[in-house]
Amino acid sequence: MRIRVLLLLSIVCFGCSKVNPRRPINPKPSTTLLKETIKESKKLNQIEDDKIINLIKKDSAKTYQVSPNGFWYTYVNKIEEEHSKPKTGDIVTIEYNITDLSDNIIYSKEELGIKTYTLDKEDFISALQVGIKLMKIGETITFVIPSYNAFGISGDGNKIGINQSIKSTVTLTNIK
Repeated sequence: MRIRVLLLLSIVCFGCSKVNPRRPINPKPSTTLLKETIKESKKLNQIEDDKIINLIKKDSAKTYQVSPNGFWYTYVNKIEEEHSKPKTGDIVTIEYNITDLSDNIIYSKEELGIKTYTLDKEDFISALQVGIKLMKIGETITFVIPSYNAFGISGDGNKIGINQSIKSTVTLTNIK
């Protein structure tokens, strides 16, 4: 009788010790939605990058460099002499325009005017914030910027549409 009670007691004690929690039948919708959104965003970014790469391949007259920050650029006017480049906190003066990838003017230099900008301290096109640091006074660079480094999914609320890649030709005129 003692053996039966001991056996029954050991089955009860050890039989319940390894309960595995039940997995949800359906994953949470927010988790699934987030994963799908990330996947779609990566797909859209790749399509946008492919369009830009094709544009650059067609423009064989210019040599484009790719930035680790996700934009491309080519020198229109390059100064070979050693001059200082702007750094965070410097006040720079630039002239620039904005076009679409087909070189249709969205904002002309005259419309935008001369811009005085404190580097990395003001809200500005993120690719140009980085790109201006590559420049010397008097240089002109054309930047090809995917939407995720420009105005993103919202555009500028005026002439630049949602998810629109842009080109901008920038001339650095002064550094303070």
